[in-house]
Amino acid sequence: MTLWQPGMTITAGRLNDGPPVITTDSGLVAASGFAVNDFRGYRCGRNITLDMYLHRTGTDIPVTGGNINDTQVCTAPPGWRPTSGTLNGSWDDGTAQGGFVIGTDGICTLRTSNGELIRGDATAPTGNGRNLRLHADFIIDN
Repeated sequence: MTLWQPGMTITAGRLNDGPPVITTDSGLVAASGFAVNDFRGYRCGRNITLDMYLHRTGTDIPVTGGNINDTQVCTAPPGWRPTSGTLNGSWDDGTAQGGFVIGTDGICTLRTSNGELIRGDATAPTGNGRNLRLHADFIIDN
């Protein structure tokens, strides 16, 4: 199969040709102990990118045995979830970082941390809870 042939000109229109990008900034639901700061979802064809920005309002999430307990943080809106199974993503709060999973039900659960506790407002001076940034890219079946 030949991808390029003599005489083919790459134009701005050809470079931008493709499915439209669909965006959303609503529908993310914070779990207990979290609040949504910002949410952005991008979909182009079957590719989805989610950027979820949350504030920890509950108590500190401590490190036990070198890791945190699995902690549900939010639920992605319908239409913005994986379709073929649970997927991995990464998160950080500027100090701690780790991995999370997002299931076909949209539930996002922190699974790992680099060993730093995630500070919450309930045990720290007001407003000192950490802001978590979660990011996931995936391809859906439909």
